[in-house]
Amino acid sequence: MQLLALDTSTETLSIAVQRLIDGRLQVWQHNEPGGAQTSTRLIPVIQSLLAQAGLSVGQLDAIAFGCGPGSFTGLRTACSVAQGLAFGAAAHRLGARAVPLLPVDTLLAVAEEARYAHAPQALTLQVLSLLDARMDEVYAGHYRYAERQWTQLEDFSLIRPEDLVLQPGWLLAGNVWQAYGSRLPAAARAGLTVLPTASAMLRLAPQLLAQGAAVEPALALPRYIRDKVAKTTHERMLERTLAATGALLP
Repeated sequence: MQLLALDTSTETLSIAVQRLIDGRLQVWQHNEPGGAQTSTRLIPVIQSLLAQAGLSVGQLDAIAFGCGPGSFTGLRTACSVAQGLAFGAAAHRLGARAVPLLPVDTLLAVAEEARYAHAPQALTLQVLSLLDARMDEVYAGHYRYAERQWTQLEDFSLIRPEDLVLQPGWLLAGNVWQAYGSRLPAAARAGLTVLPTASAMLRLAPQLLAQGAAVEPALALPRYIRDKVAKTTHERMLERTLAATGALLP
């Protein structure tokens, strides 16, 4: 399949395009620091990769994007750009159907990137994906890989680092160790530093498409776990006051 994938859910901007040429699947990919530059860099890089692959947006079978959890702004950016590309392609092809969108869970992309980079020969694998949720919390997702398929074992959770519960045999992957290493349980203080990547989303796409995960662009939405993106000024002042006096938060 001819696919475009993009992820802006973390501090890294990741984009990849795949195309079948002469019976061989070829991939063009690009990763760079994201943050404040993401909104200005995303579309030019997409255009560049599509040009390298000799594709237009209208020729794509689907557009995959990291739907979350992750940065609120990053998730909205990826979703809106994917929607705009899909609708724009349809507008240029009068009467044509918009390119389907494939929302991909970012924690699943972390698990796949960890498998591909560190255990590509594993027939079975269990991965606990952990991403920094800021505000002293982490996003966690538990996945099993078997028979070349991923299964999510439980719904995402948003927890304090100290509350992480581990089971023997789990492979830990994500980006939480620099921020929360000393606050994690002792058994969780070593793991693979891995981010969700667009190339991981390309590898996940066949399974997700076969499961019917593709949606019309108008139905594509970011997936938020936390409804609150930041603390209010009053809450921050209260925390500083309580910290200074040694009192505990209610």
